[in-house]
Amino acid sequence: MKKFLSIMLVLVMVFALAACKKPGDQPGDQTGDIAGEYKITVWVPQAAVDLTKKQIDDFNANNEFGVKFTAEIQPTSEADAATNMITDVEAGGDIYFFAQDQFARLVKAAALSKLGSGAAQTVKEANDEGVVAAASAGEDLYAYPLTSDNGYFMYYDKSVIPEADLDSMEKLIEDCENAGKYFAFEMQTSAWYLASFFFATGCKSEWVTDNDGQFTEVNDTFNSDNGLIAVKGMEKLVKSPAHLSSSQASEFASGAAIVVTGTWAYDDVKAALGDNMGATDLPSFTVDGKEYHLGSYNGCKLLGVKPQTDAKKAAALHKLAQYLTDEARQMERFETLNWGPANKKDQASEAVQANPGLAALFMQNAHSVPQGQIPDAWWDVAKVIGDDVKNATDEAGLKAAIEGYAARLNGIFDTLKSNDYVFVGAWCDWKNTAEDSPNYVMTADGDMLTITLDVPESDYMGGRIVKNGSWDTDLGYAQVTTGADLMKVVDPADNGDNNIIFAAPGNYTVTCNLATKEITITAN
Repeated sequence: MKKFLSIMLVLVMVFALAACKKPGDQPGDQTGDIAGEYKITVWVPQAAVDLTKKQIDDFNANNEFGVKFTAEIQPTSEADAATNMITDVEAGGDIYFFAQDQFARLVKAAALSKLGSGAAQTVKEANDEGVVAAASAGEDLYAYPLTSDNGYFMYYDKSVIPEADLDSMEKLIEDCENAGKYFAFEMQTSAWYLASFFFATGCKSEWVTDNDGQFTEVNDTFNSDNGLIAVKGMEKLVKSPAHLSSSQASEFASGAAIVVTGTWAYDDVKAALGDNMGATDLPSFTVDGKEYHLGSYNGCKLLGVKPQTDAKKAAALHKLAQYLTDEARQMERFETLNWGPANKKDQASEAVQANPGLAALFMQNAHSVPQGQIPDAWWDVAKVIGDDVKNATDEAGLKAAIEGYAARLNGIFDTLKSNDYVFVGAWCDWKNTAEDSPNYVMTADGDMLTITLDVPESDYMGGRIVKNGSWDTDLGYAQVTTGADLMKVVDPADNGDNNIIFAAPGNYTVTCNLATKEITITAN
């Protein structure tokens, strides 16, 4: 009887443990037998090919899971990786490097395998907050941190700028004006840089996504009392004769004493200034006797794992991804490629702090805002503030600058909530909203979209189907199943935007099945 009870107790424990293992547990947390040999494709930028091969070889030689990867490493830029994945996820790299601004598109395209809770916890503890935010959709992590070096700070010419003036924007402007030099800070042409003044005063512009990467709301306070303080500070710079709206290191050769840019410009700045090169965080500006330290965006590169049908291969890939992004591998990437690590211990190391550009970046990061997921349309809407502030003649004009921005922001959000699809292209001057291109909104009947249009003669008779206000690339050339003979034959490698390029002008009917992502083209 005792033996029977013991057997029953063991069975109860087995079933209880099985119940704790949910069907949805993520491959990154799997601890069962994943031993085996796997053939994989890895996409990394050209500069990282050799090091990535070495690191995968190291993983093969040292992992405790009995896993061996035969990896075909294909040079692919971070921007192209996302576009190629969205165009054809199944044919994409099993592991790939990508830029954080592509994250929402990849989640929506189901091109990223979610991290398990254990892997996610490790990532959150080891890496800086900005990168973790950039790799998250809702409460879930969908990517692994590679770098945290896509931000900006201030390079300056020590022969012109006194060290004592570095913390004051007003003094820096005065130094440049007195020396007949430029203060290069991209205000009229880039919302990425312009946002610095708003972050300085505590303003926010945060887009919220759901777990599918869809934008659900925006928390924006640029049009506020603090926003007015921000544009008052901005006004001092953009109206100075010393101001130059640029972030190019080449401006030092053209008479700049200050250029606000990032680590990517380090070698060029060093070549231009030599021993006179200085690098530090951004300064503060003063309004009504109060100082406001300029903020910045903090961006990064991420590593994605493609979803797999083989659960063991998926789990093995996540183990490799964790290895490739751990503390030691991030430091090795810094030492070999000069990439700024996301790992907090690496960032604090003597070697990283000894790099003037990265040291300045990490100093500025104390005042930075993680660059989360942002719709493409926002960048064009926000950068207008720079011109509006420069053209303002009084405080009412400054208020109008941020009020106009708020109105345009609301328009973006209304567009994102629309379910319309637009056949955007040369025929509508690439205006991708239903408001701007009402004649190119496709008629929807369930999952079927249809449009009949005239394609005029032009140098480039191309375009694709996009969600209203978006630039998604997963409904275009690669999805045409009928009517391919009506398109110009192009190499997909030369068609990163996945555009349908018509071979001749004419009248065409284009239909798309959203469920199967199949596109049919007929000539009328």
